[in-house]
Amino acid sequence: MAKAFFGIFIFSWIIALLLPWWVLFIPAFLLSAWAIKNSFAAFITGFLASGFGWFVQALYIHFANDAILSSRMAEMFGVGSPWSVLWLTFLVAAIPGGLAALAGTLFATIMQKKQSLSTTD
Repeated sequence: MAKAFFGIFIFSWIIALLLPWWVLFIPAFLLSAWAIKNSFAAFITGFLASGFGWFVQALYIHFANDAILSSRMAEMFGVGSPWSVLWLTFLVAAIPGGLAALAGTLFATIMQKKQSLSTTD
């Protein structure tokens, strides 16, 4: 599970720098289908890894521009603190990342069941 966590974290972070935002969830799907067999563990791993991937990037941007962007976004959204925006960024990535990892694990489980059924016939 640790390999899947770091794989999802690293690949999601690097891919998100180069490609559209939705590509972030492809590593969560693929790595959980390959490495995680438990549905709950898959969701938690994808949730945390994807969320922290975006959080690290948002934190880098936060410090790189002296919190100007996150402060303005906090003011615009009415959440008060720039740190609230960073945690909201975490949740925006974490929830779909967890669902993508869960979908990957369930997809792998279904495919394994289909293979075992086709070999017994």
